[in-house]
Amino acid sequence: MHAVTLTGHLDEPLSRWLWLLKWLLAIPHFLVLVVLDIAFFFGTVVAGFAILFTGRYPRGLFDFNVGVIRWNWRVAFYTHSALATDRYPPFALRRTDYPADFDVVDTERLSRGLVLVKWWLLAIPHYLVLAVLAGGWLGGPLAVGYAAQGDDGRVTIAPVLAFVVFFAAVALLFTGTYPRGLFDFAMGINRWQYRVWVYAALMCDEYPPFRLDQGGDEPTTSTGVRDVAVPRP
Repeated sequence: MHAVTLTGHLDEPLSRWLWLLKWLLAIPHFLVLVVLDIAFFFGTVVAGFAILFTGRYPRGLFDFNVGVIRWNWRVAFYTHSALATDRYPPFALRRTDYPADFDVVDTERLSRGLVLVKWWLLAIPHYLVLAVLAGGWLGGPLAVGYAAQGDDGRVTIAPVLAFVVFFAAVALLFTGTYPRGLFDFAMGINRWQYRVWVYAALMCDEYPPFRLDQGGDEPTTSTGVRDVAVPRP
């Protein structure tokens, strides 16, 4: 079981048209997240130095940064990354009963050496894949889907996730039903990128797998029982 737990449950029935307004309704969250994400960045820098000298991620910073990612995931689940619930996200860092949730096992010790390379060098292969799956820009043959070339010569990629969510929204508008296959695929992309986010933010040493673990819940073991790691006290 991966150290990162990302879940999302399709919260049906969904409004056929509310997704057209969710971007506007979520503006208060976007404004708050700008501030929180800046704090997250500086907290990660501080944590990086702490890991380098002590091998530990300060618990207070860890809990705060997990909360920031959790808040980002709820808003993304409500808006651009899934559109899978009409329930308005709570303004909270803590875990709630919202249909989208996120958590990370706080390991007791982290590698001092990896803190210098995992957020850029080791994560580069994932960044390249996620640029196509979840967003970003690359030139040449890696541009998939709809690509528009700007005046500066860069190719802006419309990521696969954007197409998946768009087609789900169109299906919802005309049929009132969110296609389950599209939801599971979107969850796989989201799960991949949030695992990489945690790794790049120095919160775990477990290298993210190159796979789409689809579905609303984390994958189970061969016995069907989740292998849940126990956080440190």
